[in-house]
Amino acid sequence: MHVQRAQEIAASPVMANVTFNGERIYIQHVDDHNQTARIFPLDQPEREQTVSLNDLTEH
Repeated sequence: MHVQRAQEIAASPVMANVTFNGERIYIQHVDDHNQTARIFPLDQPEREQTVSLNDLTEH
């Protein structure tokens, strides 16, 4: 996923269909310098993690 699109999704009040390893996730924050995002699964907000933007897929 491109940095700009990830930032748009993170800032939007509308929930986008984004997955990480086949699991729907919420993007909390995008680090454009490191090309990473802070995410968590929609049903498990306690499982926060930082992942590469390349590993995120928008459907």
